[in-house]
Amino acid sequence: MPSSPRHGPPIIRAWKKNSSIVPRPSARASFNYETLFDWDAKRSRIQEIDTQMAGSDFWNNQERAQAIVEERKSLTSVVTPLDNAIKSSEDLAAMIEMAAEDESFAAEVPAEVVRLEQVVELLKLKALLNGRHDAAGAILTINARDGGTDANDWAEMMLRMYTAWANKNGYSVELMERQDSEQAGISHAVIAVRGPMAYGYLRGETGMHRLVRISPFNAEGKRQTSFAAIDVSPELPDSVEVEIDPEDVREDVFRASGAGGQHVNKTSSAIRLTHLPTNTVVQCQSERSQHKNRATAWKMLRARIARAEEEKREALEAAKYQQQAKVGFGSQIRNYFLHPDQRVKDARTKYQQGNFHNVLDGDIQGFLDAVLRWRAGQPVADDDDE
Repeated sequence: MPSSPRHGPPIIRAWKKNSSIVPRPSARASFNYETLFDWDAKRSRIQEIDTQMAGSDFWNNQERAQAIVEERKSLTSVVTPLDNAIKSSEDLAAMIEMAAEDESFAAEVPAEVVRLEQVVELLKLKALLNGRHDAAGAILTINARDGGTDANDWAEMMLRMYTAWANKNGYSVELMERQDSEQAGISHAVIAVRGPMAYGYLRGETGMHRLVRISPFNAEGKRQTSFAAIDVSPELPDSVEVEIDPEDVREDVFRASGAGGQHVNKTSSAIRLTHLPTNTVVQCQSERSQHKNRATAWKMLRARIARAEEEKREALEAAKYQQQAKVGFGSQIRNYFLHPDQRVKDARTKYQQGNFHNVLDGDIQGFLDAVLRWRAGQPVADDDDE
């Protein structure tokens, strides 16, 4: 569990016009900022990437190049706001000095203090994204669980929710696998969410998500409880080594099933990989090409194994939050209520929002931030959206 730094970003205290004390930029505060975010190392890495991108052969390997571009985005998502915050703190100190001599500047100080405090809070939140793979993209797997047709429908609602969140926050989404249910919804889906700190934000979503509502598939209008299981793993570039002995992996080839036209049912293009030591199973049947399905399945397996290794390290911590949820009542990490009242509440952080439909439209950032704070032992406040 990441711990709160002893000396965090500079604290901006309320300035009073008649105060004899004039705040000044603190060299130690700037140093703490830079240490907290490993500022020098990140800037150095950005310069290295810029040099690579200027090379004539940079785009020869498209997959590797794209991974490097995504890494640069993740780095700049931290470095640029930090640079701006440091500059703003220096400008604020200068504004306060001028306000002591010119009252016209005094009116601008309170608003600037509030704005900079908000910036500092966001930076402190970003500092919690310090896991080994937090900067990577995320491979998010959705599986319908207990609840029959309602569970299939709920799984598809979850797929739309995460896709909407990604789109609102400037992330790209690739549908890697989808298995439609015969009646409604999906039984299984896999998406890759790519962008700065995608895995860092989404990894806390791993677990069981429970929906309570009046079933649209029940002619008697009875209340139904259904479950969808979410699994999140880091999408790692080929340059990151994940030790998997090919001898430990069993490959099964089979015919694809479900929607997708006649072709998928006539050719054995689907691939299933089983990592025997851990009994980790992944499969892909979304492409017509067996070769492409195999490549995607291996990417998914590498992600799952990398996450398993990460969880082994986190198991040493006192408050490991994303334990593998079991199927059934009492195991969920988050509850979504549409009946009798509308609200969504996280079972771990106790954070909740009162607008069910906003959450399903992708307004889940509050839940993601709450999990980050909870893991760091910080207080979590409820949303006022009742």
